[in-house]
Amino acid sequence: MIKKYWFSLNDKIRFLFVGGFNFCVAYLLYVAFCLLLGNSMYQFALVLDRAVSSIVSFTTQKLLVFKGGNDWIKEYLKCCTTWFFSYVVNAVLLEVFVKYIHMNVFISQFIATLAAAVCTYILFKKFAFRSKGVN
Repeated sequence: MIKKYWFSLNDKIRFLFVGGFNFCVAYLLYVAFCLLLGNSMYQFALVLDRAVSSIVSFTTQKLLVFKGGNDWIKEYLKCCTTWFFSYVVNAVLLEVFVKYIHMNVFISQFIATLAAAVCTYILFKKFAFRSKGVN
């Protein structure tokens, strides 16, 4: 019953809930890596965060948002492409905020991640978890 109700929700709503959870996981990992490595290593912390949080994100997005097909490996590789573009958006914004606007690394990452989330949603929906015959 809960599953039926959950999947009756619009995928944008499901993405907001699941994406919110994934955002929290990724952001907490980013903060932890920054604290462990030092704030000056903020870009490396982002790489480590993405390496770990991408597994959580793929699993939750596939199972709870997009109900992709049965080819997990193909979808994971498509997700890696999606994350690459999302990572680039995130890394560039993070660099601009920290280096040129002189914002705190934690605030910068918070804002950059929100911007990258829009990119991720579109690429997940239109590319990574796209069902055949669906636009």
